[in-house]
Amino acid sequence: MTNHWVDIKNADVVLIMGGNAAEAHPCGFKWVTEAKAHNNAYFMVVDPRFNRSASVADYYAPIRSGSDITFLGAIINYLLTNDKIHHEYVHNYTDFSFIVREDFRFEDGIFSGYNEEKRTYDKSTWEYELGPDGYVRTDPTLRHPRCVYQLLKKHYAHYTPEAVERVCGTPKDKFLHVAETLASTAVAGRAATIMYALGWTQHSIGAQILRCGAMVQLLLGNIGVAGGGMNALRGHSNIQGLTDLGLLTSSLTGYLSLANEAEQDYTAYIAKRTKKPLRPGQVSYWQHYPKFHVSLMKSWYGDKATKENNWAYDYLPKLDRPYDMLQIFELMNEGKVNGYLAQGFNPIASLSNSHRVRNGLAKLKFLVIMDPLATETSEFWRNFGEYNDVDTASIQTEVFRLPATCFAEEDGSIVSSSRVLQWHWKAAEPPGEARPDIQIMSELHHRMKAMYEKEGGVFPDPIRDLDWSHYYNPEDPTPEELAKEYNGWAIADVVDPKDPHKVLRKAGQQLGALGELRDDGSTASGCWIWVGCWTEEGNQMGRRDNSDPTGIGNTLKWAWAWPANRRVLYNTASTDLKGKPFNPKRMLVQWDGQKWSGPDIPDMTPTLAPESGAGPFIMNPEGVARFFSRGLMAEGTFPTHYEAFDNPLGYNPMYPNNPKAVSSPAARVFGSIWDTFGSPKEYPHVGTTYRLTEHFHYWTKHALINAALQPEQFVEIGEALANEMGIRQGDHVKVSSKRGYIKAVAVVTKRIRPMQIDGKTIHHVGIPIHWGFKGMTRPGFLANTLTPFVGDGNSFTPEFKTFLVKVEKI
Repeated sequence: MTNHWVDIKNADVVLIMGGNAAEAHPCGFKWVTEAKAHNNAYFMVVDPRFNRSASVADYYAPIRSGSDITFLGAIINYLLTNDKIHHEYVHNYTDFSFIVREDFRFEDGIFSGYNEEKRTYDKSTWEYELGPDGYVRTDPTLRHPRCVYQLLKKHYAHYTPEAVERVCGTPKDKFLHVAETLASTAVAGRAATIMYALGWTQHSIGAQILRCGAMVQLLLGNIGVAGGGMNALRGHSNIQGLTDLGLLTSSLTGYLSLANEAEQDYTAYIAKRTKKPLRPGQVSYWQHYPKFHVSLMKSWYGDKATKENNWAYDYLPKLDRPYDMLQIFELMNEGKVNGYLAQGFNPIASLSNSHRVRNGLAKLKFLVIMDPLATETSEFWRNFGEYNDVDTASIQTEVFRLPATCFAEEDGSIVSSSRVLQWHWKAAEPPGEARPDIQIMSELHHRMKAMYEKEGGVFPDPIRDLDWSHYYNPEDPTPEELAKEYNGWAIADVVDPKDPHKVLRKAGQQLGALGELRDDGSTASGCWIWVGCWTEEGNQMGRRDNSDPTGIGNTLKWAWAWPANRRVLYNTASTDLKGKPFNPKRMLVQWDGQKWSGPDIPDMTPTLAPESGAGPFIMNPEGVARFFSRGLMAEGTFPTHYEAFDNPLGYNPMYPNNPKAVSSPAARVFGSIWDTFGSPKEYPHVGTTYRLTEHFHYWTKHALINAALQPEQFVEIGEALANEMGIRQGDHVKVSSKRGYIKAVAVVTKRIRPMQIDGKTIHHVGIPIHWGFKGMTRPGFLANTLTPFVGDGNSFTPEFKTFLVKVEKI
């Protein structure tokens, strides 16, 4: 979330698209109701189903699953064509005026540099044009044909209300109502927030859908302001913490990145990531990448990380490819993985194409499960009849279960969607022999280290030299010790760079702010964005003062938010070029003539005056927000509509004449799975998955009260499809895809209606995800049996929200 849950109450317009907060985030949804009750906010929902959020919304518009970029792109076109943009904001705080290289192209759905055979892009043309001084060339008049503003207008010119009706199935008048309502916030004093969840991320073009939504918000001036933002609603309480700590395969903590195989040289690795300003006077906070990286390596390797060995850079793996979950299970199916450790993860239920996942697990030599519960993954080798029909005798995988505690049985921190690190305390002792994850992982580590020390190996150094000496008991670190480590401490005295006689932090003290990190080995920090969460003043995550002096919702003394306890990112974009708030009634920060101040932590050096010209988007070397993504995204510089790999048309209605541009040309798709995609002739209906309030993913089917509330698997189909198929409420149906089938009770509803898409009638089928063959609910089928083994080209997130199915009455 660029903003936070409480801040939603400040919105004048709320759009939920790609999510269903009333159902899947019922506690956080409180702030939408607060915005309606106390701020007279107008609430809109755009979704394939008339869901629980839509039932309490002021306005609902239907949309075909997977067509969001056409809808959002048409809003961009509407705002530009009708001149309903926040001019002062976009001219000063975005790359509108930046000129793009002359050899950049976009033609019929494909960007310049495409290699069809490799399904990848050479992105060298996706850059700004630089002047002889190394800074980007600009045209403040916005007339240059290659300035970002002109390219943006051209790209979305044919994303029209008529195209939305044809491609998305959204009636033109409904689309226009959503566009006009959002446009009402393109003025100082009004703001709209966009709330989204997995309905946007779980597509093969998911990351580009999010970008498209962010571009709408930038045009309206809604990023960095109270009541605005792009607000991702996390499905788990600690998914934010997972990404913060770099548990994705190509990441290090704090969104630092692992090197690839070609980056053996440390200096080149650092130089590539240390972003120099593209305009004079910009903060470009990634200039400090060496400080973040060196401090991380000192945290991990202590005295073994030195300047002479490039801070143990050789200890880090160099990736020959991304090792995301899709890749790992592809390698499993090829017989190239010996063992797998699933920690708090149930891949057979939560990864695409459960049959493929199960087949991969069956080729392992060993599987280790760390979980409080017996899961479908831990029991995949057992035959549960039609729900998991396997030949147990043929599966040679040895499965080890290591019972772990659940969050309520241990101390620790949880990072919410709002980027808030909140400490929680143990509420109960764990049962039986269950142990905290920290203890299990620690004991595994020490056993592996002892084996390497005794037996050697090709390269034992990265494990042997990990430094755990700062834990009182290295074989059982405490959550408090880990928290202090990811905050970081001073190894040697940290002095003020402007005054070497002034000591900012003495050796051994906890760091207090990001600015104290150093690249000379004098500081250690396990996660640079979390510096400040556990300082010399103690555990900031455990604070519980909810005072809110201004009433804006920024309770700065309640827990702690990264970075720097800032609650709204890019908040200096809420002011004009003189530092005066666009909306004084909902002021986040302001320039008082000497410093930035306000009810939030300024997203700017406190004494850096507006007259310096530094832009509010301090992480970007441009200092401004990007409409043109400069070679960062896999599919192109501007979000472009591509169909899902299982798509009901068989072509891309926005680019119907180019077979290269049907589905994402750079998606995560392996050669072995092309024949697993369905065709609309075989599978004429569109399936989409979702969650229910009564269950939490795959956990609560183990709880009696939840099992009683929603005991049996069902699928949701519209009345029109039910009548066509002769299906009545309560009938049992079979829902099949090219990958497999499920059987469930049919819930016949008015909430899903047929859509006319490019002259063809399309029916959606709603498939809740919560059932499986373990738990206290009645046994059910895994919903992901139906979903394709393909992912987004940037995040590698699987495509769960749009796939082809066939509904049959049993």
